Amino acid sequence: MEAGGNGTPVRSVIIFQSASLQSTLLSFLLSLRVSFMNNQKQQKPTLTGQRFKTRKRDEKEKFDPTQFQESIVQGLNQTGSDLEAVAKFLDASGAKLDYRRYAETLFDILVAGGMLAPGGTLSDDMTRTEFCLFTAQEDLETMQAYAQVFNKLIRRYKYLEKGFEEEIKKLLLFLKGFTESERNKLAMLTGILLANGNISASILNSLFNENLVKEGVSAAFAVKLFKSWINEKDINSVAASLRKVGMDNRLMELFPANKRSCEHFSKYFTDAGLKELSDFARNQQSIGARKELQKELQEQMSHGDPQKEIIAFVREEMKKSSISEQTMIGIIWSSVMSSVEWNKKEELVTEQAIKHLKQYSPLLKAFTSQGLSELSLLLKIQEYCYDNIHFMKAFQKIVVLLYKADVLSEEAILKWYAEAHLAKGKSVFLEQMKKFVEWLKNAEEGQFSKTATAFFFFFFFPVQVKKKTKKPLIFKPPTESESEEEEAD
Repeated sequence: MEAGGNGTPVRSVIIFQSASLQSTLLSFLLSLRVSFMNNQKQQKPTLTGQRFKTRKRDEKEKFDPTQFQESIVQGLNQTGSDLEAVAKFLDASGAKLDYRRYAETLFDILVAGGMLAPGGTLSDDMTRTEFCLFTAQEDLETMQAYAQVFNKLIRRYKYLEKGFEEEIKKLLLFLKGFTESERNKLAMLTGILLANGNISASILNSLFNENLVKEGVSAAFAVKLFKSWINEKDINSVAASLRKVGMDNRLMELFPANKRSCEHFSKYFTDAGLKELSDFARNQQSIGARKELQKELQEQMSHGDPQKEIIAFVREEMKKSSISEQTMIGIIWSSVMSSVEWNKKEELVTEQAIKHLKQYSPLLKAFTSQGLSELSLLLKIQEYCYDNIHFMKAFQKIVVLLYKADVLSEEAILKWYAEAHLAKGKSVFLEQMKKFVEWLKNAEEGQFSKTATAFFFFFFFPVQVKKKTKKPLIFKPPTESESEEEEAD
């Protein structure tokens, strides 16, 4: 071992210094590891922020139903019978009162003067007001003014719309709990609201309640309701609203089962001054009966029932339901065309249609004994071919087939071609029929030779032609009710 200048062994000093350095280095590495591990631990989130003090004017006052009612009643008592002032008060109060939460209470007060208990009676322990719908004058002008109050309120606060409709449904169920005068006012208001579109006609479902119907409350209420509704709008608007929600076929349910007939309905509402509603209901029942008849005919055809039996069945239904031949031929045509699944290819559907119609031509012939029936059938064929694009090119061949089968006469075809056709596909169908019509005219004048006639029909159909006996044909435009029936069919 070498010695240093002072006699200390050099190697020992080096070893000592090396061990000290290692210890320091190890401590440093350990501290780094601890620091690293600490950093790896997930820090818990802390919420930091600043509290904002809500302005007093932005705070919603907390109300229970009792306090809410007291606030509304107090305001209505101050405004009195001035409905313009009432509308302004309700508009302003919505900014601080919780209309969304207490919508039912609000509408109860506006209609009855206070909160309604189940059954329609006023709660005894609640504050009331004398300024409400039920205490107002029983006339149409006053009810129109009240309707404007509700209209303005709902337009201002759209979220009340659903709650208002539910309120009307509830009030209709409570009708027995109201006086006759209160029911009349509610009926007039409801009719005006329906006319204005503030509520849906689906609310009428409440009138079909068994207890209300049994005691005649529903029918009496409906008279006042429909009078005010028709006074605001016409019967066509009423009919459209009823159809929209499927109520057009349910009006008979306003009467008990033993009085649920078209005759009783018609007499009741006609005597009450609502003949237009009676006519509408009768027309709807007729449409419903025809739909059922068409469905039955389709089933008979699908089952392959003999045509003699089908003809006998149809004649019986015509007699029982007072259906004209002109209307019946349209039903039969629809049934025939709905009883088969048609090919989707245009080049094949014509051949399929000719074969199918040839089979049912005796059935069609049995109900075209009148000129107008033939014309009705032609219009149905035109409409069908236009609505079903695959049949557009088949129109002429169908008409010629039915002419040859003695279903359509030349008079009916010429009348249709000259003036009685529909606008639907007019140019296409008239062009298709042009040559055949020219042949009919020339054949009638005796200008075609036998050879030309034979060639013409050989071109269309290789079967012998039998000309149909001429029938007097006077074309009359369909009436408004007949047009509606045709559209429904």
